[in-house]
Amino acid sequence: MARSKFSHLPRAAEDQIDCPYEGRQLLDSSYYNKGSAHSDDERRTFKLHGLLPPNVQTLDEQVDRAYAQYSSRPDDLAKNTFMASMKAQNEVLYYKLIQTHLKEMFSVIYTPTEADAIENYSRIFRRPEGCFLNIRDQDRIDECLANFGGEGEGGGKDIDYIVVTDGEEILGIGDQGTGGILISVAKLVITTLCAGIHPSRQLPVVLDCGTNNEKLLNDELYLGLRQPRARGRQYDEFVDKFVRAARARYPNAYIHFEDFGLQNAKRILDRYRPQIACFNDDIQGTGCVTLAALLAGLHVSKVKLEDVRVVCFGAGSAGTGIAAQIRDAIAAESEKSKEEAVKQIWCIDKPGLLLKSHGDKLTPAQESFARDDSDWPSSSSKVNLDLHSVVKIVKPHVLIGTSTQGGAFTEAIIREMAKHVEQPIIFPLSNPTRLHEAVPRDISQWTEGKALIATGSPFPPVEYGGVKREIAECNNSTAFPGIGLGAVLCRARLLSDKMLVAASKALTAQSPALKDPNKPLLADVEDVRELSVQVAKAVIETAVKEGLAREGGIPGDGGELEEWIRVQMWEAKYPELKKV
Repeated sequence: MARSKFSHLPRAAEDQIDCPYEGRQLLDSSYYNKGSAHSDDERRTFKLHGLLPPNVQTLDEQVDRAYAQYSSRPDDLAKNTFMASMKAQNEVLYYKLIQTHLKEMFSVIYTPTEADAIENYSRIFRRPEGCFLNIRDQDRIDECLANFGGEGEGGGKDIDYIVVTDGEEILGIGDQGTGGILISVAKLVITTLCAGIHPSRQLPVVLDCGTNNEKLLNDELYLGLRQPRARGRQYDEFVDKFVRAARARYPNAYIHFEDFGLQNAKRILDRYRPQIACFNDDIQGTGCVTLAALLAGLHVSKVKLEDVRVVCFGAGSAGTGIAAQIRDAIAAESEKSKEEAVKQIWCIDKPGLLLKSHGDKLTPAQESFARDDSDWPSSSSKVNLDLHSVVKIVKPHVLIGTSTQGGAFTEAIIREMAKHVEQPIIFPLSNPTRLHEAVPRDISQWTEGKALIATGSPFPPVEYGGVKREIAECNNSTAFPGIGLGAVLCRARLLSDKMLVAASKALTAQSPALKDPNKPLLADVEDVRELSVQVAKAVIETAVKEGLAREGGIPGDGGELEEWIRVQMWEAKYPELKKV
């Protein structure tokens, strides 16, 4: 990038960095090591002669060789392990390789392959990465955070982004105990790839509270605490001590809660949202990207947000998070209260349609979406209202699935929906593919090609009546990195509802379907860095309007603000090393 008026900013890309190491110590540092790309001058200055083959290569040449090695691995888990090893050796090469082959490698370094790596964490463990906190050692949390560090990290003040998990609900595979550290690591890799969050300004954390996974408890190689999961007051105090210690040591850090259990995720988010800039991707990230696809679908189908009727099938963290984002958007657009907006959303879970009479069966996240029993016809209210019954009564414009019940959107249900709306908006989002509520090909057939579809995994285009329509993927990675980037750069005091709705609208504005209704409802993940700029811009502008931005000197002009953001996004390129 050419020199910018903002090149003086502390996060701006550096052409030269100080290096305190030499010889083998330098080559053992993933932050400074360039491998065969060290220049003759660097080899002389840092005593590398004899430690490297003589031919000096470019980063692009290294990428070609690394990709050939990657491609030779027999399966995706082996490829994931290869990439983890590369990350530990040469950080810049690791990120450059992924950026060069992003679409191909995304599923290997993240979901679904990362789930396999997490399940096997204690068996494939080679080198620790991140910060391990355990509930038996709560008095040492600050010491543990202080011990976390590495090359290029300028102390606590330079940590921008923390991802923390307790490992209870990992990527659809459940309780993985201390192995959850890998989801924190993976999420931070995504923030770097997709939004340029500097890899040395990140902190992955696992809160080891024990595990209820019997397989792990009986595994002699398991590396975490061998005890049942702590609950109640002890658990809450542990989480609170972590948050307080992290805020004291890293006062500017944005905290991203990841893969907490259903009973804890929203409760923890609700506790800390009024106090600090924090985020839960399972709840808010999924909600943001789904809302973006929904807004694009409403544009194509010419239905107003204030009139939309939405059925959410599956009311866990993701389902209620989506419902909450839609509710907030309706309230913001129509000036309705949240209580009025929620009347346009019907949530269904294991007991059927969520009703107030379900009482203790409702999770804290579900309670605000439970409907009065008296709202339903007497013939229906006596029994659980299943999805087909609700669709028949509600006549929804939008049907969203996060149930993990493969095939739940049957032909009868989809045809019933299509009877009442011109262009049904249907999002089967459950992962992996075998758990999708329906596949796009069937949905298209059952609606005679009229449905507007987004899914939770990649699917090929579908064709009906000679018209081919591309399928959008509701990939959280197009949302949460940009949201985090915006919050980090403006030093947001809090992350508000309006900032999240602004993020969704920014994603919608980039929808290819706005120009061509046969194009997907969301932009492709290959365009994610530009998407992150636009999302971050919307988040920052909203934070400024709400008085939540603490950073000074934020440009008021939109074009200048984009430049200000781009300059501060880290890129995978080798800087010159300066001997110190």
